[in-house]
Parts: sequence; C-alpha cells; structure tokens
Amino acid sequence: MNHNQHYASLPRLESLVLGSASPRRRDLLLQLMPDLAIQVHPADIDESLLGQESGEALVLRLAAAKAAAVIASLPQKLQGSLVLTADTEVVQNGQPLGKPQSPEHAVELLLRLSGQSHQVKTALVLQQGPQRLQRLVTTEVTFRQLSVEEVRAYVATGESADKAGGYGIQGRGAALVASIRGSYTNVVGLPLEAVAELLPQMGYRIF
Repeated sequence: MNHNQHYASLPRLESLVLGSASPRRRDLLLQLMPDLAIQVHPADIDESLLGQESGEALVLRLAAAKAAAVIASLPQKLQGSLVLTADTEVVQNGQPLGKPQSPEHAVELLLRLSGQSHQVKTALVLQQGPQRLQRLVTTEVTFRQLSVEEVRAYVATGESADKAGGYGIQGRGAALVASIRGSYTNVVGLPLEAVAELLPQMGYRIF
C-alpha cells in the first residue's frame, strides 16, 4: 500500500478465511469487525516440535505452514480470498510448553508457571494471492504464587484443556495472572492491534 493513501479510501474488509478452528480467534475478529463474514477453514498440519526448536521459531514456522496448507486446499469459490492464520505458544526460558496432554500434565505446567514470568508468542500470517505479511507478537505474563490445591481446583474446571500453557486468561484463568506486559488479545490467541496494523498494508480498513 502507498503510505500516502488515506485510510478512509481503503475498502472495509468484508470477509476472510480464518485458517483456525479456535473459537477464541473467531470471537476476537468479530470483536474488531462485527459484520465480518468469516469462513473457518482449519489447516490440517503436523504441529510437532522439530528437534530443539525454540518457541519463537515454532510459531513462525507453523503460522506459515498453516497459511500454505489452507491456501492449497481452498475450494474454488474461496480462492483469492484473504487468509489469516496464526499460531500461539506459551514459552518459558525459550522452550514452548505446548498444550496439556492430560489433567495431571496441566497441573504440572501451571506449577512451572507459578510465581514466574513467561512469554506468550503469536505468529500471524495474512495472505491474499502473492501478497503475504507475517508478524510476531510477544507478551510477557507473570503468574502469582499458586498452591498445588488451587492449581488442581482450577484444572478441575476443565478450562485448561486445549489451551497453550494450560490456562485461559479470558476465562477463569485470569485469577492466576498477576500482571501482563504487552498485548492482552495476544494472550487470548490473536493480537488484534497487529491485525489492525497489517490490514491496511493488505489494502483494507477495519472501521
């Protein structure tokens, strides 16, 4: 986009393909753009860690791989659509913690985070035809000191399942967090300020 081009002259984004099955990402996009028509088209890729891959390298690789997989499998009527993919990881000392495999694993993850700081890293890709933008956003999150009993009680709510690091800041997991530095929506799963910054570069406005 020509940086002299006025925001108001851009067309408002009306639809996109979301390469994610996450209801949180869909809800965040609708928070930003309530009338947006979202086609959910999750990427079917192997998200396993490669060797000693860092959390940052992992999210960048997976967001790009998801974009390629989604674009390759789009039905005819969606070809040429704007595609958004993202990957979020909770990272401690450079290592991605992943999602809990069981309630016991969730307890173990949360006790590792107790009283400590960690990073939530999201890589997102916006692609339409040959035009492609990628962004990495990092938020620092500090947990308060938690007791084993408290962690077990939280895990028993079921909220830990299928969440990076085993907690949801937008839900009851907010009670575990002492402070955050950076983007809150990034911790939920999609940094909206990054989406808002990148969309005009792709030729669209939000408002």
